[in-house]
This record gives sequence, C-alpha cells and structure tokens, in this order.
Amino acid sequence: MSAMFSRVLIANRGEIAVRIIRACRDMGIVSIAVYSEADKEALHTQIADEAVCIGPAQARDSYLNMDNLVEAALGAGAQAIHPGYGFLSENAEFAAKCEENGLVFIGPKSETIRMLGDKAAAKEMAARAGVPLTPGSDGIVKDEADAKRWAEQIGYPVMLKASAGGGGKGIRIVECEDELEEAFRNAAAEARANFGDDRLYMEKLIRHPRHVEVQVMGDSFGNVVHFYDRDCSVQRRHQKLIEEAPAPFLHDSVRERMCSCAVALAKQAGYRGAGTVEFLVDDQQNFYFCEMNTRIQVEHPVTEMVTGADLVAMQLRIAAGEHMPVRQEDISLRGAAMECRINAENKDFAPCPGTVASMHLAGGIGVRVDCAVYQGYTIPPYYDSMIGKLIVQGATRAEALARMKRAMSEMLFEGVETSVDYQLSILLSKAFETGAYNTDSIENGDFFS
Repeated sequence: MSAMFSRVLIANRGEIAVRIIRACRDMGIVSIAVYSEADKEALHTQIADEAVCIGPAQARDSYLNMDNLVEAALGAGAQAIHPGYGFLSENAEFAAKCEENGLVFIGPKSETIRMLGDKAAAKEMAARAGVPLTPGSDGIVKDEADAKRWAEQIGYPVMLKASAGGGGKGIRIVECEDELEEAFRNAAAEARANFGDDRLYMEKLIRHPRHVEVQVMGDSFGNVVHFYDRDCSVQRRHQKLIEEAPAPFLHDSVRERMCSCAVALAKQAGYRGAGTVEFLVDDQQNFYFCEMNTRIQVEHPVTEMVTGADLVAMQLRIAAGEHMPVRQEDISLRGAAMECRINAENKDFAPCPGTVASMHLAGGIGVRVDCAVYQGYTIPPYYDSMIGKLIVQGATRAEALARMKRAMSEMLFEGVETSVDYQLSILLSKAFETGAYNTDSIENGDFFS
C-alpha cells in the first residue's frame, strides 16, 4: 500500500475547493489552495493551510493556466493535484502534464480521460461493454452530406452533438432535412469555439427524456463499484438546477441493470477514481448511454447523503494507491436526498455579482450546505455564478422534499440576487411533487402551470 499524501494542491475555486480542502484537513493532509488576483479574499483561500496566487482574474490566465498550476504544486511541495470539477478536471493534457512532473492527478489516467472525453470513442467503448446506445452515427459525421445520409438512416428528429462537448455546447436539434445544413454549420462552429474541436456525431432525438446518472468509483487494481443513481432532469438550457437520489420514477429492476452497465463500462475503460455514467431514459424506461464524466460531479453530495460515503476522501485514498475501501454489497440506499444549486443570478438568469451584505444559511436535521461565500464577500464577475449548494436527506422522498422546501425558505441573501425563489417555485409545483418531470419541463412550463 502506498503512503497517503501529506500535501495536496486543489486546482479549483468556489464551493468545490472548500469541499476538497475540508476532506484533506479531515484526513490530516496539508491543503494548498490556489487563487487568482480576483479571489484573494475567497473562502477557499482562507480555510486552506496554504494559498498560492496563480495569476490574473481571467480564468485562462489562472485556473486554466496549466504551467502555473504545476509550478505552484511543485513549489509548495505537493505530491498530488485535485482538479475538482470544471476548469481542467477533464483535460487529458493537464493530467498528462501532472504525470510528467511527478505529480499524482487525482482522477483517471490521462489516456482514460482522452478516450472517454471523445464522445464517439466513448460510445464505441460503451457498445463493447454491452451498454445500450441511442441509435446514431457510427462515429464522427464527416460532413454535411454524411450527416444527411445518417439522418435518413436514423430518422428525424435527430441531434447533432460535439464529440468533445459538454455543458450543452455544440448541440443542435434537427427536425427535418431543411434544417440540417444550417444546424451542422452552427453546431460545428460552436464546438470549434468552445472546445477547439469541430467534430460532430449524430443521435436519434429522444423526446422528453429523463437524465439519470450512476456514480462509480474504481481503483488501480481493477475493482469498480457503483453508488446508485441520481436524477438530474431539472435543467434549464442543459444546465442542471435540482438533483435527487435515487431517481424517483425508476423501477428497481431498471436501476439494477443501469448500475450494472455503468460498472461494466468503467471496467472496460480500466477506470480509476470517481466517475459518472450518464443515461437518457425514455417514457418506457428504456435507457441509453449518453456520456461519462471523468471527475467528481457538482451533485455528488446527494449520493453521499443516501449512501453515507465520503466520495472525495475515497478519491484521495484511491489516488494514493489504496484498494477500494468498500465492497458493492456494503453499499446501500438510505432514504432520499435532493440538491439545489444556488446561483447568484437575477430573474432573467443573468449572473449577478456583487457584495453579500448579509446571509443566513439553512440548518437542522438532514440539512447540508456546501457554500463558497460569506457576509461581506464580493462575488467576482469572472466565473460561474454558482455560490453554493443546499442538500437535504430524508427517510422518504416526501420527507426529503418537505425538508428541502423548509430549508430553501431559510436561505437568505442580501446584496445579491439569487436563484432561491425560482427553485423554490419548482419545488412547490405539482410536477415536482409527483416526480412527473423531464429535461424539457422548464422550457415547457410544466412547473409553472
């Protein structure tokens, strides 16, 4: 067994940096925060054991600057880098750069990230693992003429998707042949602008699907386990707002098959660390592989609440060379959990940076708040608008929902606008109460009718 790290650098900011720092300190590991010039007073810099400035405010000059991060880690004597989520967490080049400099990247190996980050290659691997796939192109769609041939074979409506994509970028829905040419050009241009890669693939559009994902964890010895599923279907423009575990509508037999498929894919990939296998589920509970995220997810706390696992601590142990600390038979679901992402944004969903004049966070039994702001803190305008997450757990979904509605009403912020009232309106809706929602419910007005 390898020795546990003594010093870890956290290559991130905000609430996920706070979360990782807390895990490190619980384990007796010296936590080293990094910050941009705009984040000098951020919470993560204040609670870490050490903090290093890595550049100007713009993310490209700081949190996305690979050389600065590696130099900071080496200079601080860190043995490993935890990338969190976002920024460079799924960047194979950064993982490789860490490896080349003798630093452990707390996540999969660089070649695994590269392989699974290519959506077309990931689909091919999923097929080899026996995971159901949405009908679609056999790899990359070469050009507009090739796209037309595939669309005719698959049948409209179809979706064009960026092979290197994520976060809803590089996606276009095509209802008929007349829309195909323009959609192809626009999707390719958006993919090129956001990912430096304009390759596209095509899938059959599944109307009004549910978005369900399975949390997996693998070690360096071929062991892989799952921590059950999460429903992430409450989305606005492909961005998740509310997540819950387990998926309230899913039959137990379907859940078992889905979790088995996720483990099979991770084993096929020789996966190490925390990962999430995402599926689309139709109204007949047929599920289809969507993608695999090779990092810890924003919504990992709902899984922690219903399984009792500390997924970040497990990441650290596995990255240090330890065996999987749990067996599959040791992992069970306990009640239900929900998470609301709290964003600093106005009623038009535009980011709302500014100074937090005062705040009050929810508390009580079964309530957890992962937050990155404090009274008097000025939220900078340069980064994602999420400032925290409210997570609750209950013995049943009904209890968890009642607790979430109560807790959300206790989340008070002055000085900045937040998404609290908007999300509370979703929680109060009949559609959410009954679990009768899907990824299109916000756009279709199902929560507000």
